[in-house]
Amino acid sequence: MRAAILQHSSALQFSFFMSPNLGFRKLFQWVARGCAALALGLFLAMGGLASKAVAEDFATTAKNAILVEADTGIVLFEKDADAKIDPASMSKLMTLAVVFKQLKEGRIKLDQEFEVSEHAWRTGGAPSGTSAMFAPIHSKVTVEQLIQGITVQSGNDACLILAEGIAGSEEKFVKLMNDYAKEIGLSQSHFANSTGLTADGHVMSVRDIETLAEFLRTQYPEYYHYFGQPTFEFTRFTFRNRNPLLDEGIGVDGLKTGYTKDAGYGLVASAEQKGRRINVVVAGLPSQNDREKEAKKLIQWAYKHFKRYRLFDEGEKVSRALVWGGEKHYVKLVGKGDIDVLLPISDNPKVTASIAYQGPVKAPVKKGDHLGYLRVEGVELKTKNEIPLYAGEDIAPSGFAWRGLDSLFVLAFGWAL
Repeated sequence: MRAAILQHSSALQFSFFMSPNLGFRKLFQWVARGCAALALGLFLAMGGLASKAVAEDFATTAKNAILVEADTGIVLFEKDADAKIDPASMSKLMTLAVVFKQLKEGRIKLDQEFEVSEHAWRTGGAPSGTSAMFAPIHSKVTVEQLIQGITVQSGNDACLILAEGIAGSEEKFVKLMNDYAKEIGLSQSHFANSTGLTADGHVMSVRDIETLAEFLRTQYPEYYHYFGQPTFEFTRFTFRNRNPLLDEGIGVDGLKTGYTKDAGYGLVASAEQKGRRINVVVAGLPSQNDREKEAKKLIQWAYKHFKRYRLFDEGEKVSRALVWGGEKHYVKLVGKGDIDVLLPISDNPKVTASIAYQGPVKAPVKKGDHLGYLRVEGVELKTKNEIPLYAGEDIAPSGFAWRGLDSLFVLAFGWAL
């Protein structure tokens, strides 16, 4: 259901400062419950760092970047995040997405062996002069070894061996990549190969890269540990993970670096500190040192300047929506689980909030129906929290006469009441 923020002429507007003895959560609940479906302007005083600390301009030297709180999907910072760029080896995440899907569906197994073809060896192996796990020609390598050859060493030969082993050819495998990318919702991505080597039409946006990284983490948790594996031993080689942030002590446990001459240096990383997970993507940087420095700076900035606030517990009433043709005129709106928002740490952050739904809601209403959204935004740093709201109760249809009265009620007063 498409929800529209109400701009009704009768909408009430509120501006105030929080009373010293009234907490943020209590104040917000009071406003939300008393002002169903109305746009609210809130000026909330909360303890923490001085507002100047988070109001200062924040910048990165990366050509493209995005910073996201993973659990809520809130974008904390972005820079040209939808531009289609050469993703280099960060696009190997899509290769692994297909591999993980094949594993989950039982089409392949971790201990299954694939042969190293001459094409895979020449194009991505030792003779190629590109990143490789140096799998010997015509040898057999397990799927698990090939996965580690990608996540730790970024081996192009590993990608090609998996592509040929799964689909028969890289061309057919690339079709699987593009089909799955559409299913995941990667709208700014198209793949021309399995390796990430520069090629016409091989593009991703940093927003899509972050989406894909989070998809892999949440949909394939059983394989996510490979991204944080520090070393990988294969034949006579010991490879060290190329992700420089794994050893920085900032909670990073994945995912992938990327580099080509045309793309520059890039990195997609995921970090967790005290139960909060942050994803970051940077691209188009001039050196390895720059990509490490900029990605680390973004992660540290996110943890330093933003904080989660609990607004409502699971099942707690957020507000209500008008119902047409029901035994009750209003239905209780609740979240799915606890409702937390992410806001800047500041003495006096300006916050806007609205409750939006497409209404009136037509009876019958079933508990759990998705009816609208709670939107809370930190104005200074543009943190946008959008929380789905659901029916907290069943509302049965009323009789014909009551439906007629409801129609007159809506025509006379409008539904935003």
